[in-house]
This record gives sequence, C-alpha cells and structure tokens, in this order.
Amino acid sequence: MTTMTRVNVATRQAVGHLEHRFGRKRVYVFGGIIGLVAMFLLLRVFTGGQKPTPQPAPRPVEVAKVIQKDVPLYLDEIGTCAAFETVQVQAQVSGQITARNFQDGVDVKKGDSLFTIDSRPYEAVLVQAQGQLAQAKSQLILDQITLKRQQDLRSKGVTSPQDLDTAQGTVNNDEAKVKSAEGAVAAAQVNVDYCNIRSPIDGRVGLRQVDVGNIVGGGSATGGVVLVTIQGIDPIYTDFTVAEPDLALVRKYLGGPNVKVMTDAEGDQLQPREGTLSFIDNALQPGSGTVKVRGVTPNPDRALWPSQFVHVRLILDILKNSKLVPSGAVQIGQNGPYIFVVKSDSTLELRQVKPGQRQGDLTVIMEGVNVDETVVVSGQLQLAPGTKVVAKESEQGASATKVKTLN
Repeated sequence: MTTMTRVNVATRQAVGHLEHRFGRKRVYVFGGIIGLVAMFLLLRVFTGGQKPTPQPAPRPVEVAKVIQKDVPLYLDEIGTCAAFETVQVQAQVSGQITARNFQDGVDVKKGDSLFTIDSRPYEAVLVQAQGQLAQAKSQLILDQITLKRQQDLRSKGVTSPQDLDTAQGTVNNDEAKVKSAEGAVAAAQVNVDYCNIRSPIDGRVGLRQVDVGNIVGGGSATGGVVLVTIQGIDPIYTDFTVAEPDLALVRKYLGGPNVKVMTDAEGDQLQPREGTLSFIDNALQPGSGTVKVRGVTPNPDRALWPSQFVHVRLILDILKNSKLVPSGAVQIGQNGPYIFVVKSDSTLELRQVKPGQRQGDLTVIMEGVNVDETVVVSGQLQLAPGTKVVAKESEQGASATKVKTLN
C-alpha cells in the first residue's frame, strides 16, 4: 500500500470518527469555518507584503517670471568702419619744402598749417605784378584827365569829335589793363598762399610721405606726390551687408522712425554706439547675394578706426509689450520648442511655445505663455508634466526686470 493510499484511509477514518462523535452537520460547518480562516490568512500573506508606492519628493528647480518689455526687432551683421572723409594732400605749386608744422598721427582742424614751401620766387612774381598794376592805374588816371579836357574843349567847339573819341578809347584801354594787372596780382597772391599748405578738413593725419628739404611738384598733373593723408573719423562710416532673404524685412521698415545702426567694437569695454542709416545700395552684389549698407556713427573719442571690424545691429523697429523669459527656459522636444510652467499647486505644465529673437540673456516668446507666469529656467532634465517641484528664483530671473527699454 502506498503512502498516499494510507493517508487517504487515515483521513476517512478520522472524518468518520468525528461524524460519529459530533454529527455530520457539525463536522461540515466546522470544516467550512477552518477553510475560510485559512483562505483569509493566505490572502493577508499575499497582500500584506505589498506596501503602497511612496510619492517622489518634490524636485528643486530654478524659476523666473515672464516679464513684459519693449524690445527691438533687429538684424545682426559683421561690418567695418570707414573714414567719413579722406583727403590726399598734394602741393599746388612747385618748390622746396622748408617746414613741417605737424606731428604724424595728430588731430588737425580745417585751416591748420601742414607744410611750408619756399615762397620767395612767388613773392617776387607778386611784387612784379603789383608794380605793373600800379603803372596801369597811373596811366589810367592820366588818360582820364586827358579825356576830361577833351570833353570840355568839345563842349566849346574847339576840338573835333575824333579827338574826343580817341581820348575815350585810350581810357577804356587803360581800364582793361588795370583789370588784367589786378588778375595777375591775384594769381601771384594765390601762388604765394599755396606755399603754406593747410588742412582742408578736420581729421587725423597719417604718416608724412616727404620731409623738409624735398622739392615737390605742383599738383598731380605735373607728377606731384602725396605729402600726407588726412582722414575724418568723427563721425565715421559703418559699412556692412544685408543678405538677400532679409532685404524684404529691411525694406518694410526703411524710413521708419525707429531705424538705427548700433556699432560695437569687440573688446573695447564701451557701450554700442547709436548711429543713423544713410545708404543702401541699389543692387545686390553678384555672387554673394548681399546688398551694401552704410550707417553714420558718432565717434567723438576716436574709439572706432577706419577698416576696423565691428559688430553691427541694424534695428528696424521696436516691438511693444513683448513677453520675455530667460533663454534657458526654452527647450527643444520632438514637437518643437516648449517651456515648463509652474502652476499654483507647484506642479508642472508643459507648454509648446513660439520663440522669437534673443534679447541678451532673454528670449522673446510670441505664443504660449502669459505675463507674470512662472517658468522653469534650469533643472528640466528629469522633469515631466505633473511633477511637483520646489521653486527657487534664478539670478537670471532676478536681473531680467532690469532690462532697459529701447526707444
């Protein structure tokens, strides 16, 4: 007999003994109660070990308020500075340079003396012309007296009309000689004045090309050399280009009251300088697809120099009441740019947004958020919609309220 068979026989005997002693009904009721208790205990064993999952602790994040400011609509370009005026100084008379009246690289005013040319030959010509003028005037006075006498005699019928006509012609000829002599004196005086070479503009002189003792020719037509170059650098030109795709936007705002050119030299620790837009070329440059643009920039401290590379911001208009957030708040996901917004219960809401231009450390948000809402600036890596957070205002957000409005 197997073990299982012995167990079954023993069980039937035990049950039969219990039925005989307590009755079949009582045995079945008692067995049912024992089975329910056993099931209840088993259920507690299996369910009591599963503890409820604890809620995650709120995550610390840095936040900032959505602010509202007037900001510029702009294009950023790279440009160069160019002198407002450039003059190559040449001698207008020939002669030997006897003096240099400036130091290389200094600022000069219009009319300041630069070089002196030996003027003695021209002064001699001037004296000769002045003498000829004096002779012509003396002869004119004498002939005018003769003409007066002839007029008196003719009124008395003493002389013939021919004598009066001859006297009148002589006076007219003398007057012409006086004018010719005056012209010779003026020309000689101009040559004497040209011996003192003066600056024709306000500007800064470059390196001189000739020294004292050199003989120079008068004017480029006779092979004259450039003595020195003067450049006017206050104001100064800011030259840059605008790409063809941006040309329509520039034309839209061209002539508007808010159009200006901001010029900033890298590393000079100075604020960008505000200038005016003065010129846009009438054609695109072949091969580059850009159009030349020029602004006029004040430069009283001479901080900008010709041919210097500069950062140029062409401001086209002012966008009123724009919404801005720190640039770190804008994230890029599968559906495009988004921002986490902190709700009143300290949980997060994911918003799809339409960002605009950057304004320093801030970014314009055209759609998706409202003014004074709180957005997450940093710590977005492990965040999800509905996550509870502990908000701390970021330094970026605290300084955002100090952004100046551009007029």
